[in-house]
Amino acid sequence: MGVQAVYSFVIYVLINAFTPGPGNILALNTMNNYGWKRGKHLFFGIFIGYYFVQVVCAIFVFGLENLINPIMSILKYVGAIYILWLAYHITISKPDNKNEEKQPSFLIGFILQVVNVKILLFGITALTGYVIPYYTSLGMLLAFEIFIATVGTVATLNWIYFGGLFKKTYLKHFRVINIILALLLLQCAVGLLLS
Repeated sequence: MGVQAVYSFVIYVLINAFTPGPGNILALNTMNNYGWKRGKHLFFGIFIGYYFVQVVCAIFVFGLENLINPIMSILKYVGAIYILWLAYHITISKPDNKNEEKQPSFLIGFILQVVNVKILLFGITALTGYVIPYYTSLGMLLAFEIFIATVGTVATLNWIYFGGLFKKTYLKHFRVINIILALLLLQCAVGLLLS
């Protein structure tokens, strides 16, 4: 795996893991509303759900690689289009000030991640765009997905930890932060197409 591919992969993983998504926003709101002690079951559901989805992504991509190899080159372009779509939506997004109360539970956190299209596409795009050109064994695909899920868990822990502090900062500077993240994603899409 070349330096450019590793660099693009890591940036892609970090941006996807740390940007607002359903899991991170729910974790932030749960921390603000219930605190760590009452919200921890939901947080653990989010973490376990993240790992579950990434393992499913690895198995799915492994099956595609071994059964339908020509699709993999097409998925590289689909992944680049998804990254560009994500960059666009990050650029135009605004903070959501709604504060919906949800009862924090493991099951809610887990189910949220299982239906979270962001992390599903994240896992598949990362593998098809950055990993499959270099590694195709199920063990390596699982290793990369476990890395992705671990970074995602660390990101969610950061959202939990910083809670209101990060939310206030993001609300104040969301436009600049979104543009920087979108430009980094644009670089990732170009790197994906060049690899």
